[in-house]
Amino acid sequence: MAAEELNIIAYLKTHCGWSEGVRAIMRKYDLSFEEKDIIQNPAFRWEMEQKSGQPLSPCVEVNGEMLADVSGEEVEQYLVEKGLLDAREAAPDAPIDSSCTDEQHAAMEREAAKGTIRFIQE
Repeated sequence: MAAEELNIIAYLKTHCGWSEGVRAIMRKYDLSFEEKDIIQNPAFRWEMEQKSGQPLSPCVEVNGEMLADVSGEEVEQYLVEKGLLDAREAAPDAPIDSSCTDEQHAAMEREAAKGTIRFIQE
């Protein structure tokens, strides 16, 4: 299956190491995907929880198959193992298996303090 035939929806946080790892895999393979920011839009968090059956992110839906609470590394492994794309040796442009840094948590707290988002710590 060609990458352009994939329908990918990624439920991600604005500032998060795990979420950035998923984005890095999308960039590595030049994959088109719909990003749903669960911090900026709480309705996307609700949608993710309904589809995945759990509250942890990132969650990535690939052609209707939900990958819940995954790292970029796990997303890449899934896509390759299912034959949805061919593995590339190139390194991603960001860590694909890292938690949020202190700076990313601080950024989420700053946004929450502005009243623009609802901060949910997992």
